[in-house]
Amino acid sequence: MTTKGTATELGTLPIRKLLTQYSIPAIIAMTAASLYNMIDSIYIGHGVGAMAISGLALTFPLMNLAAAFGSLVGVGAATLISVRLGQKDYDTAKNVLGNVVMLNLIIGISFGLIMLLFLDPILYFFGASEATIGYARDFMRVILLGNVVTHMYLGLNSVLRAAGHPKKAMIATINTVVFNAILAPIFIYWFKWGIEGAAIATVLSQAISLVRQIRILSDKSELIHLQKGIYRLKSSIVGNLIAIGMAPFLMNLAACFIVILINRGLTTYGGDYHIGAYGIVNRIAFFFVMIVMGLNQGMQPIAGYNFGAQLFDRVTRVTKLTIYCATCVMVTGFLIAELCPHLVASAFTTDESMIELASKAMRIVMIFYPIVGFQMVTTNFFQSLGMAKKAIFLSLTRQLLFLVPCLIFLPTWLGVDGVWYSMPTADLLASMITAWMLWRQFRIFKRAKAEGRIPA
Repeated sequence: MTTKGTATELGTLPIRKLLTQYSIPAIIAMTAASLYNMIDSIYIGHGVGAMAISGLALTFPLMNLAAAFGSLVGVGAATLISVRLGQKDYDTAKNVLGNVVMLNLIIGISFGLIMLLFLDPILYFFGASEATIGYARDFMRVILLGNVVTHMYLGLNSVLRAAGHPKKAMIATINTVVFNAILAPIFIYWFKWGIEGAAIATVLSQAISLVRQIRILSDKSELIHLQKGIYRLKSSIVGNLIAIGMAPFLMNLAACFIVILINRGLTTYGGDYHIGAYGIVNRIAFFFVMIVMGLNQGMQPIAGYNFGAQLFDRVTRVTKLTIYCATCVMVTGFLIAELCPHLVASAFTTDESMIELASKAMRIVMIFYPIVGFQMVTTNFFQSLGMAKKAIFLSLTRQLLFLVPCLIFLPTWLGVDGVWYSMPTADLLASMITAWMLWRQFRIFKRAKAEGRIPA
């Protein structure tokens, strides 16, 4: 049960203990979510075919776009609830939950219907060919029909974590993965539904977990729970949600645009097999990114609460500890990508040509992964404190300021290799700016503490 004592422990318990307590469930949940995506790809690669992996990769921009709208609400809600709990403003925290429900209903249904109306033109724009569009269309049609379920499930999981239930949020995600792992092979192999079966398993497993989330948040003994009078949209809450969630929204929106550029570049300079190789590399790279996202989710309520309580030393300590942990994670990803990429790629398909392409790409794309974790944590640091403009700036630096020009110009000089080299080049350049931003903010904290004021 969430109590006021549970919330206030964020400002009193040791930072290392808190980060462990909040991050481990989130890491398990995010790792499970990443495995959830890998399971789909592996089942599809072996059960449908190598070209189906290319079709699945074509859906990444749409998935990123859906995630953008989901994070606009979910991340903003998590940050706002954490800060309001730190300020002891419990009524506003309750109203945030009601607004999250309404916004997810509106956005989830609207996005799904609009994308369905223009699905084929969108997929062709993303780089689909006659050989791959059938797979992409069949998968996305089901996903979009269940989009409101996905939005609600992710949004309520964010609320659970921020309200002091990291373990319950973790269990919801793990349940989703387990159900998907069970249902996907049944639908693909036994019912012979192909790639559509994988999509049905995805939506159905999320719906099962959503029912459990609603039951938890319907418990009247919870400090923050579903109740009458909290569902009317309030401009102040919606405005704050959007302002805080704008950073991850723009990051996912930029990711959508970037993946389109990558797919079109791979199609132009390589072909369908290169898109399939990117699909494999993306799943592997994303696995380690998701672990860092789990660390970030654990850090977020701690940083948000302590910032709201003006305990700036604790904010600095949790940020530095999270950066250290994230760096260890990404170094592990780097070593795996450089030392055994062929073994990893072969888990997704038996097609040797695609395996070779994916192995080469993996070594290139993940070469600067040791510094990517630091960059992700710093962006989350600003986001967790409600410093939306700084978070947005860092979110877009890598994607738009560096990666877009690289994707436009490098392939004209290096061919398809230029597409692959664009990604680590952007990672390196963006991390330099990120380091300067974080150093500057820590100095602001020190001055604010000395002067007894709230830092901007």
